[in-house]
Amino acid sequence: MPATKQVIVIGAGLAGLAAATRLTQAGVDVRVLERAGKPGGRVATDHVEGFRLDRGFQVLLPAYPEFRRLVRPARLGLRGFTRGALVREDGGMRLLAGPWHGPGAVRGVARMVGQRPGDVFALARLSVRDAALPASALGRGGDHTVAEELRGRFSAETVETVLRPFVAGVFLDPDLMTSARLFHLIWRSFVLGGAAVPELGMQTLPQLLADRLPPGTVETGQEVAGLGDHDVRLTSGETVSADAVVVATDGTTAARLLPEIEPPAWHAVTTWYYRVARPPCSAPTLALDGTGALPINSLVLSQAAPTYAPPGASLVQASVPGVADSAGDLEPRVRERLAVLYATDTRGWDLLATYPIEHALPVLPPGTPLRRPVRVRRGRYVCGDHRDTPSIQGALVSGRRAAQALLADLL
Repeated sequence: MPATKQVIVIGAGLAGLAAATRLTQAGVDVRVLERAGKPGGRVATDHVEGFRLDRGFQVLLPAYPEFRRLVRPARLGLRGFTRGALVREDGGMRLLAGPWHGPGAVRGVARMVGQRPGDVFALARLSVRDAALPASALGRGGDHTVAEELRGRFSAETVETVLRPFVAGVFLDPDLMTSARLFHLIWRSFVLGGAAVPELGMQTLPQLLADRLPPGTVETGQEVAGLGDHDVRLTSGETVSADAVVVATDGTTAARLLPEIEPPAWHAVTTWYYRVARPPCSAPTLALDGTGALPINSLVLSQAAPTYAPPGASLVQASVPGVADSAGDLEPRVRERLAVLYATDTRGWDLLATYPIEHALPVLPPGTPLRRPVRVRRGRYVCGDHRDTPSIQGALVSGRRAAQALLADLL
């Protein structure tokens, strides 16, 4: 690309950073304009009273192919979760995990095999199939909702008490109306690599990508007001010349800047973080409650990554998908359900923060393409998880795709 070309990337979230990475590798001079005070977009970590609080319960699946292409996992100090779950059923708690997790896991799986052997074998078949097939094959399959997929394979009891609260937490979709193709792609990554968090918080991932760019590439505190034919207008009044622009914002903002694209619908979530003196669970195991009206998932994050809490304290997260509870009306009900879930008194738990996130994850219903165009027209490109699968994997892939489309036009 001629040295006189100026490329602007709007947004320093994962998609924008992935696009900037690919462009700088090709020798392009890039400016990344980010309105927040630090890179990351929706992937961010706050520091509150010695705790690390991710903005909403976020996890990284180390088996994501694009993540592994961009990052050496060891650089993040990943701390994994138990590959299984604690499930609240009417008969009490059950640990569904590999037998190597101890006697509790052996009892939980044995009980499941005794009561619903067909479901256990169906889950094994599903996991083997999704892990063995290439991702491209899973993405090409026939499409219907996750609800239809699960109900066609498992008993109603297993769907409601085990699978629905888990899958609802992944896609923030309590009704399970998400595309089954997306479910299989994400399940594949869970099976192959489990789930984890970086030891210093999810913010570590975008910060690592930003730090690898040439110094000064990412400019924070720069909010874009609009686009001209050959420039970018900032809310500060400054106008920046641009031969090509990659809009790497959330989908709603991208549609405002680029009227040619449709804004996505969104799934919401609310996450509560609690300071507790003693962890209610000794392992980093996801606890699911499918017995009540709220599909709660919870985890003692400090049992996975002790660096998430200061010495002498533990950090518990609880999330309810599909609801952005700005008024805080749900918290007493969540606290009550956590007491049942962990069989402990939660009245003394200290609420550290509440994150009601209305625009948490783009909706991907059946029939929606898993990849949408990233080239709007020559010189204008768009990326983000609304252009690919709603996931960290999708955000990173879309950034690379947008950069490749730009390079194909301008080189």
